[in-house]
Amino acid sequence: MEWQEPGIVLETAVHGEGDLVATLLTPLGLWRGLAKGGASRRQVAIWQRGNILSVRWVARVVEQLGAFTGELVRPVAALAMGAPETLEILNAACALAAGALPEREAAPETFAGLMRLLAGIDIPGFPLPELARWETTLLRELGFGLDFTASAGGNDRLAYVSPRTGRAVTLSEAGDWAPKLFPLPEFLIADAPASLADCVAALRITGHFLERDVFGARHRPLPPARAGLYEHLSRRLEDERNAG
Repeated sequence: MEWQEPGIVLETAVHGEGDLVATLLTPLGLWRGLAKGGASRRQVAIWQRGNILSVRWVARVVEQLGAFTGELVRPVAALAMGAPETLEILNAACALAAGALPEREAAPETFAGLMRLLAGIDIPGFPLPELARWETTLLRELGFGLDFTASAGGNDRLAYVSPRTGRAVTLSEAGDWAPKLFPLPEFLIADAPASLADCVAALRITGHFLERDVFGARHRPLPPARAGLYEHLSRRLEDERNAG
């Protein structure tokens, strides 16, 4: 059996002398395979986390690990190296995909969203809000979709998210419960600019449901790369507020 598709490198592990076991996200889902010589000087730059490849997978039978060969399409890892925060975003997204998605089950919206995020990884101001949008897509495709579709009439507007149900709540519905709800940043429901505070608020929402419903259900913590990114951004936001 074999297939050839675009693929995103999510993680790798050294195997034997000079080989790698690589985990890729493709239009066919999450796949693992042996990249022969992947740890060699000639190939190591290809198999960096976040890189977009044209990849071929071959195995005698579908149940086998199989072997990957890959051609670099976009050197995302190298493009992210110039900014530490951008690299954190890349690592967080790849760790979430690798840890949350079931193997060999297509997740087309998650794949397309991650491709969009990584394709624009070097565009200033793009990756952070796009990460939050992509996390809502990941939750939805895993069956834990947040409901931002409730209509608000008159001067009312969607302003909060219930931490219990994931449903958006209007200002009038929130009432005295507002302090117990997550503030809903506008960019998650409309084409609007996103400040650092908006992005931190959005990642708080998605992080809560990822931790509780996706990773918690498997008795695993949120990936350290994702948890660390949120902590870093929260400290940065606090510093900016104190300085202001």
